[in-house]
Amino acid sequence: MSDSDRKEQLTRQLMAAQSRLYAYIASLVHNPDQAHDILQEANVVMLRKLDEVGQDVEFLAWAHKVCYFEVRGHLRDQARDRLRFDETLLERIAEAARQRTGSFEPRVRALFECLDELPDHQRKLIEQRYMADGSVQGMAEALGRPYGSVRQAIYRTRQVLIECVNGKLTGENA
Repeated sequence: MSDSDRKEQLTRQLMAAQSRLYAYIASLVHNPDQAHDILQEANVVMLRKLDEVGQDVEFLAWAHKVCYFEVRGHLRDQARDRLRFDETLLERIAEAARQRTGSFEPRVRALFECLDELPDHQRKLIEQRYMADGSVQGMAEALGRPYGSVRQAIYRTRQVLIECVNGKLTGENA
């Protein structure tokens, strides 16, 4: 039998064995979606290695072995990806999150106050850029100004806002 005939025969056997291989994988991972994904990965590996399958190799036993190693790899990757927190660490994370969200409201309030204090042309620039989701390039074209000058004007306005917000927050804490 020629190499191409052997490869075609093995490909047909692989296609015919799909339901059996799926059942085998599903019995190992107990998750139908994961079983489908693992089978697809195993199929890719098997198709790549068809040339290596010798005449004396029992195809289904070989296919089961490939699937088994794919399942092992999947389970190893899944175990590595899981985050496991002990109770103390979880409490620390929760406390840090509570502290951060506590400072959010005063910052937002200060930002809106500072926006109101900006001259109209600067406030409109910030609104166009951030509230209307505008691109700097689009703004430059609409304003008939060079891209760099619009970008610089936005940068300077942001610096004014940062200083204003920090000043208001410092003033509140004093």
